[in-house]
Amino acid sequence: MDLIADILLAAGAFAAALYCYVLSRRLARFTRLENGMGGAVAVMSAQVDDLTRALAQARGAAGESTARLGELTARAEAAAVRLELLVASLHDLPDPGEAPGTRARFIRHRPARDMVREAAE
Repeated sequence: MDLIADILLAAGAFAAALYCYVLSRRLARFTRLENGMGGAVAVMSAQVDDLTRALAQARGAAGESTARLGELTARAEAAAVRLELLVASLHDLPDPGEAPGTRARFIRHRPARDMVREAAE
Protein backbone atom coordinates (compact mmCIF):
# COMPACT_ATOMS: atom_id res chain seq x y z
CA MET A 1 0.00 0.00 0.00
CA ASP A 2 2.89 2.33 0.73
CA LEU A 3 4.29 1.65 -2.72
CA ILE A 4 1.05 2.65 -4.42
CA ALA A 5 0.86 5.84 -2.33
CA ASP A 6 4.46 6.69 -3.25
CA ILE A 7 3.77 6.13 -6.95
CA LEU A 8 0.66 8.34 -6.82
CA LEU A 9 2.58 10.99 -4.90
CA ALA A 10 5.40 10.95 -7.48
CA ALA A 11 2.87 11.13 -10.34
CA GLY A 12 1.16 14.10 -8.65
CA ALA A 13 4.48 15.87 -8.16
CA PHE A 14 5.41 15.24 -11.82
CA ALA A 15 2.01 16.58 -12.99
CA ALA A 16 2.43 19.69 -10.78
CA ALA A 17 5.94 20.25 -12.17
CA LEU A 18 4.66 19.91 -15.75
CA TYR A 19 1.80 22.31 -14.99
CA CYS A 20 4.22 24.87 -13.50
CA TYR A 21 6.48 24.56 -16.56
CA VAL A 22 3.59 25.20 -18.94
CA LEU A 23 2.43 28.18 -16.87
CA SER A 24 5.92 29.70 -16.78
CA ARG A 25 6.18 29.44 -20.59
CA ARG A 26 2.79 31.09 -21.04
CA LEU A 27 3.70 33.86 -18.59
CA ALA A 28 6.97 34.48 -20.42
CA ARG A 29 5.10 34.85 -23.74
CA PHE A 30 2.47 37.03 -22.06
CA THR A 31 4.98 39.54 -20.71
CA ARG A 32 7.27 39.76 -23.75
CA LEU A 33 7.69 43.37 -24.81
CA GLU A 34 7.50 42.82 -28.57
CA ASN A 35 4.18 41.07 -28.94
CA GLY A 36 2.86 40.21 -25.50
CA MET A 37 0.91 42.16 -22.93
CA GLY A 38 3.93 44.38 -22.22
CA GLY A 39 3.94 45.48 -25.85
CA ALA A 40 0.23 46.24 -25.73
CA VAL A 41 0.72 48.34 -22.60
CA ALA A 42 3.59 50.24 -24.25
CA VAL A 43 1.50 50.93 -27.36
CA MET A 44 -1.46 52.08 -25.29
CA SER A 45 0.79 54.37 -23.25
CA ALA A 46 2.08 56.00 -26.44
CA GLN A 47 -1.48 56.42 -27.71
CA VAL A 48 -2.53 58.06 -24.44
CA ASP A 49 0.34 60.53 -24.79
CA ASP A 50 -0.70 61.34 -28.37
CA LEU A 51 -4.32 61.80 -27.34
CA THR A 52 -3.29 64.08 -24.47
CA ARG A 53 -1.37 66.30 -26.90
CA ALA A 54 -4.28 66.32 -29.35
CA LEU A 55 -6.68 67.25 -26.56
CA ALA A 56 -4.46 70.15 -25.50
CA GLN A 57 -4.39 71.41 -29.09
CA ALA A 58 -8.17 71.08 -29.37
CA ARG A 59 -8.64 73.05 -26.15
CA GLY A 60 -6.40 75.81 -27.47
CA ALA A 61 -8.30 75.95 -30.75
CA ALA A 62 -11.62 76.02 -28.92
CA GLY A 63 -10.42 78.92 -26.76
CA GLU A 64 -9.35 80.87 -29.83
CA SER A 65 -12.67 80.15 -31.53
CA THR A 66 -14.56 81.31 -28.46
CA ALA A 67 -12.65 84.58 -28.37
CA ARG A 68 -13.19 85.14 -32.10
CA LEU A 69 -16.89 84.36 -31.78
CA GLY A 70 -17.18 86.86 -28.92
CA GLU A 71 -15.59 89.56 -31.10
CA LEU A 72 -17.90 88.77 -34.01
CA THR A 73 -20.94 88.83 -31.74
CA ALA A 74 -19.99 92.26 -30.41
CA ARG A 75 -19.54 93.56 -33.96
CA ALA A 76 -22.90 92.09 -34.99
CA GLU A 77 -24.64 93.73 -32.04
CA ALA A 78 -23.11 97.11 -32.92
CA ALA A 79 -24.22 96.69 -36.54
CA ALA A 80 -27.72 95.76 -35.37
CA VAL A 81 -27.94 98.97 -33.34
CA ARG A 82 -26.86 101.01 -36.37
CA LEU A 83 -29.41 99.22 -38.55
CA GLU A 84 -32.14 99.92 -36.02
CA LEU A 85 -31.24 103.61 -36.13
CA LEU A 86 -31.30 103.57 -39.93
CA VAL A 87 -34.68 101.86 -40.02
CA ALA A 88 -36.00 104.34 -37.48
CA SER A 89 -34.77 107.19 -39.67
CA LEU A 90 -36.73 105.79 -42.64
CA HIS A 91 -39.94 106.89 -40.92
CA ASP A 92 -38.89 110.49 -41.55
CA LEU A 93 -38.95 110.08 -45.34
CA PRO A 94 -42.03 111.30 -47.20
CA ASP A 95 -44.55 108.79 -48.49
CA PRO A 96 -44.00 107.87 -52.13
CA GLY A 97 -47.65 108.69 -52.92
CA GLU A 98 -47.31 112.44 -52.22
CA ALA A 99 -47.62 115.00 -55.00
CA PRO A 100 -44.51 115.09 -57.20
CA GLY A 101 -44.10 118.87 -57.02
CA THR A 102 -43.82 119.05 -53.28
CA ARG A 103 -40.47 119.42 -51.77
CA ALA A 104 -39.22 116.64 -49.52
CA ARG A 105 -38.85 117.65 -45.95
CA PHE A 106 -36.53 115.80 -43.63
CA ILE A 107 -37.03 115.92 -39.91
CA ARG A 108 -34.23 114.81 -37.71
CA HIS A 109 -35.29 113.21 -34.45
CA ARG A 110 -33.04 112.77 -31.51
CA PRO A 111 -32.45 109.04 -30.84
CA ALA A 112 -33.22 107.65 -27.45
CA ARG A 113 -30.33 107.84 -24.99
CA ASP A 114 -30.19 104.08 -24.55
CA MET A 115 -29.68 103.54 -28.26
CA VAL A 116 -26.90 106.14 -28.36
CA ARG A 117 -25.12 104.45 -25.45
CA GLU A 118 -25.40 101.01 -27.08
CA ALA A 119 -24.05 102.37 -30.37
CA ALA A 120 -21.09 103.93 -28.56
CA GLU A 121 -20.22 100.64 -26.89
